[in-house]
Amino acid sequence: MKATTAALLLAFFAAVDARPAVDTRYPYKGPAVPIGDWVDNTINGNGKGFPRLVEPPAVKPATSHPTNNVNVISLSYLPEGIHIHYQTPFGLGEAPSVKWGTNPRHLNKHTSGHSHTYDRTPSCSQIKAITQCSQFFHEVSLDHLESGTTYYYQIPAANGTTQSEVLSFKTAQKAGDPKEFTVAVLNDMGYTNAQGTHKYLTQAANEGAAFAWHGGDISYADDWSSGIMPCEDDWPVCYNGTSSELPGGVITNQYKKPLPKGEVPDQGGPQGGDMSSLYESNWDLWQQWVGNVTKKIPYMVLPGNHEAACAEFDGPGNVLTAYLNDDIANGTAPKDNLTYYSCPPSQRNFTAFQHRFYMPGAETGGVGNFWYSFDYGLAHFVSIDGETDFAYSPEWSFAEDVSGDETMPTESETFITDSGPFGAVEGSVKDTKSYAQYKWLKKDLASVDRKKTPWVIVMSHRPMYSSAYSSYMKDIRAAFEGLLLEYGVDAYISGHIHWYERLYPLGTNGTIDTASIVNKNTYHTNAGTSMTHIINGMAGNIESHSEFSSGEGLTNITAVLNTKEYGFSKMTVVNSTALKWEYVRGNDGSAGDSLWLIKPDSECKSHGKKPSPHHGEHGGKPSPHHGEKSHPVV
Repeated sequence: MKATTAALLLAFFAAVDARPAVDTRYPYKGPAVPIGDWVDNTINGNGKGFPRLVEPPAVKPATSHPTNNVNVISLSYLPEGIHIHYQTPFGLGEAPSVKWGTNPRHLNKHTSGHSHTYDRTPSCSQIKAITQCSQFFHEVSLDHLESGTTYYYQIPAANGTTQSEVLSFKTAQKAGDPKEFTVAVLNDMGYTNAQGTHKYLTQAANEGAAFAWHGGDISYADDWSSGIMPCEDDWPVCYNGTSSELPGGVITNQYKKPLPKGEVPDQGGPQGGDMSSLYESNWDLWQQWVGNVTKKIPYMVLPGNHEAACAEFDGPGNVLTAYLNDDIANGTAPKDNLTYYSCPPSQRNFTAFQHRFYMPGAETGGVGNFWYSFDYGLAHFVSIDGETDFAYSPEWSFAEDVSGDETMPTESETFITDSGPFGAVEGSVKDTKSYAQYKWLKKDLASVDRKKTPWVIVMSHRPMYSSAYSSYMKDIRAAFEGLLLEYGVDAYISGHIHWYERLYPLGTNGTIDTASIVNKNTYHTNAGTSMTHIINGMAGNIESHSEFSSGEGLTNITAVLNTKEYGFSKMTVVNSTALKWEYVRGNDGSAGDSLWLIKPDSECKSHGKKPSPHHGEHGGKPSPHHGEKSHPVV
């Protein structure tokens, strides 16, 4: 491809605010609003098909028939500040604003921000329930705040909304602050199968977790079609019940009730209705469901594959191809022909993800919600994009679709999840070093002051290694592993695979760093040689747990594997030399696994620190038996 072609493509898609234009050169030919329910193919529901689910809005409206409402509030960190993001179905008629201060009875400061929107499908004017829809997104940044301080805030009424109650947040501990803190870490959490995770995540927020860090696959909005797609034999769970299996094996009275006439089992259980049958409504439902967490502590996110578009693939009979390409409901097509243009324009190119959150990309030299970093106490946290913006990324840009002298790909050359790039590419798209994300990551890691933040933790959605090998792993490693090892990253957290898998410390090409294994629950960090890898994808979602493919099984890189239980993890930075990781089971809140990471003498000296003699006092001192191996939990 000629250099001028690449320049044209990249200029078209890259944008400063990480909200690139959606390409509409080819028309969308599907239904005005795709609805995953053949019995009740209506936006608001007619009572005959799957239920239209609801969750309470962030602000309870003052009247029974509101004309506008604040339905979602979500916090995030800024350098020396906090960002308050909130959502309404309709515009405010004025700049969004927040009243705030250090005294809940005297909010003496007032800060305004800006709003943005997108042409969602369906629009909120088509949704009867005002409290169940978001189409306008409001951003207010509170800068230059005192670290480690509790502030109070209130969102005022505007254009029919109700004023919020007085809420609170606590700012991040200053870099270098030695006080212990805990982070709630989760990946791959939808609405289905995540009730236990949600319960204990909410409890963690109420008990003082510093923030939540969600590593992609948020809401599973793109599974809106699960109730209309037949089941493939190799899918671990058949969503529409044709070879019915209940995720987790839990059968409640709800599942024993007869289905509406003409309906089929849906979404993990015979009754269906475990998520919405509309793409955008799944986002609304999920965001309001986690609202008691997101309005209390910062909720930091990064992209996963389920945020890219309205779907990822078709199923038997190519039902989606018939529906989205030709507006044929309950039909079939001779082959899977889903392209970038199969989704409604508002459901392409991570559009919802870009509007529904605000991460400090711009403030930290990164890009939007895709890659950014921040400090908290003794740790530096880095979120990177494992879906786009590196060579051979899972979701391709148009620059990787074209052939010959084309300046843009033809419709048939595109794929439904084509996305990005969200940063500049200066050079070949097949060279990761050409990408802005790589250059930013290198600069960010090089700038870390390890005397202030001795712990460096990186997360993206996809793992570099697992006993369940997949080809994308080698591309993730080729893009980022060298940099992470070069700059002494302590741990790499991921999800994507829907289970909990803790690996041994690994160096380049998956070499097990046996010298760093103290015992089955304790590793030494070994800067520049190895890092700990944890696959944390067990929060729960409509797709249930992952399973090994035929011929696969445990390999020697895996220390602990749990494929049966849902949950999330807590990461506690105890001090400059000790970090504790704990897997929290969603069924009862008990510990499913624990790990201590300990910095040895040599590494601490290089960072100007002495190792703490009390690294085990929180949760038990690690055993000194060097080289003891764990037995996998299956």
